[in-house]
Amino acid sequence: MSSLANNYNRRKLSFKRGKGSFLYANNGKKYLDFVQGIAVNSLGHANLNLIKAINKQSKKVWHVSNAFIIPEGERLAKRLTKKTFADSVIFQNSGAEATEAAIKVARRYFYSIGKPNKNRIICIKNSFHGRTIAAINASGSKKMIEGFGPKVDGFDHFEFGDHKKLKKMITKKTAAIMVETIMGEGGIKIIPNWCLKELRKICNKKKILLILDEVQCGIGRAGKFFAYEYAKIKPDIVPIAKGIGGGFPIGAVLMTKKVASGMTPGTHGSTFGGNPLAMSVGNAVLDQIFKKNFLKNVKKLSKYFHLELNKLKKEFPKIIKEIRGIGFLIGLQLFQDQTKFIQKLMDNKLLTIRAAENVIRILPPLNVKKKEIDLAVKIIKKVCHTYK
Repeated sequence: MSSLANNYNRRKLSFKRGKGSFLYANNGKKYLDFVQGIAVNSLGHANLNLIKAINKQSKKVWHVSNAFIIPEGERLAKRLTKKTFADSVIFQNSGAEATEAAIKVARRYFYSIGKPNKNRIICIKNSFHGRTIAAINASGSKKMIEGFGPKVDGFDHFEFGDHKKLKKMITKKTAAIMVETIMGEGGIKIIPNWCLKELRKICNKKKILLILDEVQCGIGRAGKFFAYEYAKIKPDIVPIAKGIGGGFPIGAVLMTKKVASGMTPGTHGSTFGGNPLAMSVGNAVLDQIFKKNFLKNVKKLSKYFHLELNKLKKEFPKIIKEIRGIGFLIGLQLFQDQTKFIQKLMDNKLLTIRAAENVIRILPPLNVKKKEIDLAVKIIKKVCHTYK
């Protein structure tokens, strides 16, 4: 009997090692891993560049307090701001912490300019922003909130795509609109470019902040460094995590100079956030993602993957309802519950994970090979045939 709490419905499978897109299980079998820690291992398993960075830094210093300057963190922050809209970064350890910090940053900004009552944040109902008490209330999901009362005030919700309701909800107490640029857990639903542009206009007009949660869809996963870049807009605050550490726990909140002005010494902190070991790994990840043609290759191969999956949709129109997503954030929506399908994929040595709306999430590493995509398509096709 396990001594671990039962808060995960774990599959009866464990692994002894991984390499690139593959995991080698303790049962002796080799699996094509298109979960990758849920869009975390951006460069796959046991990436030699990341191993080298960890080994090198581990012999110097693992952890020092943020009471001191951490050069590795200064470098990573500089590279992130140079590449994005942001002027400032606060490092955390996870996506949940990053979105929590984003909420604090937004509220603190209005407090710092003499508007302490401007503290409510509008979110999409049944979105996903993490598992902290504030984040589950931001998500507005009954399932996630149940049993964790009392309800945390300060969040208002609208249904995905309901712009009319969104506009009506904005009051003099509204501080920000916070949405996932691409909803992950919610079923790989892309917020269209025209919609993001409209959100930016609304925020400008109402003098409120736009927070784009790119914890799952950022750091190259969508084919651009950030998914919001497709809409050619600039947000005010962006929480990130997952892919930036390539499997090592790193989170961060990126923000403009204006918004960052409210974050003075003592307003926020993190014991482990920005530690030298994590920052060295983050820099090693960026070394790869910033390489010439890396993101171009993500776009090219992911386009091919989407094309092949859409062929399967045409071949099996009663099984596959829709192919969702962009880049390597892919959703395979079925007409019926996806549990059995995911199990059959696993039986055929392909690992995937669920999302809402009967969606199977397919999340290969960003450096996946074409032949590995072909193998995944072959397995999905084989499983579809068992439903005929």
